[in-house]
Amino acid sequence: MSEITPAKDGPAVTQATLVKKAAPKSDYKPADVSPQRRVQRSFAVRLWSVRHSRLLEWFYARFADTFLLLHPLWKGIGYGRVEAPVKFVEKRVKGFMFDCRMCGQCILSSTGMSCPMNCPKQLRNGPCGGVRANGNCEVEPDMPCVWVKAWEGSKNMVNGDKILAVQKPVDQSLRETSAWLRVTAQAAAAREAAATPKTGASA
Repeated sequence: MSEITPAKDGPAVTQATLVKKAAPKSDYKPADVSPQRRVQRSFAVRLWSVRHSRLLEWFYARFADTFLLLHPLWKGIGYGRVEAPVKFVEKRVKGFMFDCRMCGQCILSSTGMSCPMNCPKQLRNGPCGGVRANGNCEVEPDMPCVWVKAWEGSKNMVNGDKILAVQKPVDQSLRETSAWLRVTAQAAAAREAAATPKTGASA
């Protein structure tokens, strides 16, 4: 509890106010807003992505097809060699659009374009029991619950029922790796496996 000191000609002054006044003065001004307000600024684009989830779903499908077409190029150069430049682009694009945390296991297409890694508890299968009445997070009261937004975004998507699929726990070893390249390599391997004729055991 802050001590309250009666002011001579005005309202009471808290101890926090006195400490602030006594702090050394400098020319540095930290972005003229509180840290909480600076975080809130990122919500605008994040919420835009949820509102336009159907458009982004269509775009991501085309993008994934294009990346898969480039599989021979990635394979020729070496997936390990292209990881750094692709990750550089992916981190900035997804960071701006979705406040991406580069978990390496992107499931945006299954969560209404709302990244579950933005949840302070990093829940991957729905919200906790502490969602506020206004739909905001219990840990960060000014932040809309990412899973409330995920449900809203999923309702707009063609394949919105993907949100009902149970997600695996986060594999921490994949952090700071490219989900784009990983998904492309997996899709290419599945396509090649489907194209390879299966030989039955001889009688």
